[in-house]
Amino acid sequence: MQHFDLEPRTRVVFGPGSLARLPELAQSLGFRRTLLVAHPGLVAAGHADRAAALLLDAGLHVARFHAFAEDPDTARVEAGARLFRSEGIDSLVGLGGGSSLDCAKGIAFLAANGGSMRDYRGYGKAARPLPPMIGVPTTSGSGSEAQSYALLSDETTHEKLACGDPTAAFRVAILDPELTLSQPRAVTAVAGFDAISHVVETWVTTRRNPHSEMLAREAWRRLASSYEAVLADPGDLPARASMQLGAFYAGAAIEASMLGAAHACANPVSARYGAAHGVAVSLMLPSVVRWNAPAAAGRYAELLAIAGGAPSGDPAAALADRLEAWAVAGGLPRRLSAVGATHAALDALALDAAAQWTGRFNPRPFDQEGARELYRMAL
Repeated sequence: MQHFDLEPRTRVVFGPGSLARLPELAQSLGFRRTLLVAHPGLVAAGHADRAAALLLDAGLHVARFHAFAEDPDTARVEAGARLFRSEGIDSLVGLGGGSSLDCAKGIAFLAANGGSMRDYRGYGKAARPLPPMIGVPTTSGSGSEAQSYALLSDETTHEKLACGDPTAAFRVAILDPELTLSQPRAVTAVAGFDAISHVVETWVTTRRNPHSEMLAREAWRRLASSYEAVLADPGDLPARASMQLGAFYAGAAIEASMLGAAHACANPVSARYGAAHGVAVSLMLPSVVRWNAPAAAGRYAELLAIAGGAPSGDPAAALADRLEAWAVAGGLPRRLSAVGATHAALDALALDAAAQWTGRFNPRPFDQEGARELYRMAL
């Protein structure tokens, strides 16, 4: 029986139009001078202006930070922390996908504790609590709004840094599915597959427990039934809402049980070739599912049954086939070679993957040799 320690830290406010509650929720947390952290795409979509206007109309001082790209690096986080200090900020609102939410958390780490992001790699290394934050996801993917970790890229090595602390959890997550309607189809596909990967991995990790299973089961039910629906009809608000809740539950499942080999292998692909995180995960996950069959076939059969139908043959192969079909529906690349990987790079990739923290929770023991086999399968 697996032990677990459950301490919910994030209030969840869900429903179409719930962004309108941002001022009320901010004031309830004592926000006075807040930093709005939003990817430039959210500025172009008008969401950042709307959020800022809501806060300003309620009498709050609002500074804005948009100077970062997808997969924000430590240099951008440091720039945001300097703005935080110069404006006398006491709180943050992260608005956007995982890039915005993780950037906000990174800024909070540095604003409260100084130093560099590498100082906080791991968990619980912040000497002082982070300032209060509200997370407003506009994609259905990373699940960062449900987690106490920030995932950021080192500006020099491009290595992914996972930095966690109990106070890095958002005090409130506002889940407004109307905000996800503006996503480009490509973002919907990549973010949605990322959320799906979180379920598939958390469902089988060695740290899974009754709490993580409950979350992953509901996330899978929602994501498996809605992913193709939002790709086919981007304006389907009920499907968008189901995806958003599914992504939140999947993110909470990560918090409870961690991830596995697919994410361990994906991070070096992103670092070396610049592939978006969701793309890198989509390239690795089907191979990982097939490779995990000796240790997790029964668990994969349960996922297939939840999604409506059990295979007559190998459940790992059937699940991997379904994942590949979803990737094709999303227009995602199917081979590692599509992002520039070659056979010559497999040893270096495997060395990096074996050092990733998430690999230690994979149901089948994962090491450098296993990573090389997975990369070969995906190439």
